[in-house]
Amino acid sequence: MLLMAVLTGCGKTGSIDANSTGFWDHYIVWNFSRAITGLSNIFFGSYGLGIISFTILIRIILLPLMHHQMKSTRKMSDMQPRLKALQKQYASKDTETQNKLREETQKLYSEAGVNPAMGCLPMLVQMPVLMALYQAISRTEVLKAGHFLWMNLGERDPYFILPVLAAVLTFATTKLSTMSQAESNSMTSAMLYTMPALILFMGVTLPSALSLYWVVGNAFSVGQTLLLNNPFKIKKERDEKVQAERDRQKALEKAIKPKKKKNKKR
Repeated sequence: MLLMAVLTGCGKTGSIDANSTGFWDHYIVWNFSRAITGLSNIFFGSYGLGIISFTILIRIILLPLMHHQMKSTRKMSDMQPRLKALQKQYASKDTETQNKLREETQKLYSEAGVNPAMGCLPMLVQMPVLMALYQAISRTEVLKAGHFLWMNLGERDPYFILPVLAAVLTFATTKLSTMSQAESNSMTSAMLYTMPALILFMGVTLPSALSLYWVVGNAFSVGQTLLLNNPFKIKKERDEKVQAERDRQKALEKAIKPKKKKNKKR
């Protein structure tokens, strides 16, 4: 939120063009505007299709980062039992014990090749993209006045169809991500509902072009998750491992019981 506030203050409120000055306006917002209008020209002047193709292009560029973040999140989830064991082992609240807990936790992260900060990186990358998209649309006259389907792209969706769809797809994306985790925590449970609510609130108040961006982006994320980090497949594999471990334990117990009976007879 702080980053978005800073970026909002970096840009002027007037129209954007090639003569705009400042790093944010000239190199970021203006080039976003050029990219969207250029893609729109390919689709016979449809600015809605221009935004859709621009969104897909951005998502493809971010795909390696998002895939790495998914792998990191899955590793973090698989590490939860070991992390809880460490927290139980170093449960004392004194400074020395807590320092030891942080040291062992960091060691565990290093051994697993996990960086907890990676979970926030895709969001941090998307914030300036979202802010630049908002300013590119609101400060480019042709985009602000552009129409797509039933909407004026520079105004909010009059029927709230896109905001609702964006919220539903945000819920689906978050739900699929949490399904692949071995254990959920209060933070992920809260995000499951707060993120769609936040998207819905912003969707009904901000230009419909942003709702269009969220709908396309989250639809892409749903497909990406099912393709690269399918939670149904992960859950099935995890259940099979748990069942195999249970079967191994049962077989081990059966092998031990006859030996005990023989020893008692002797």
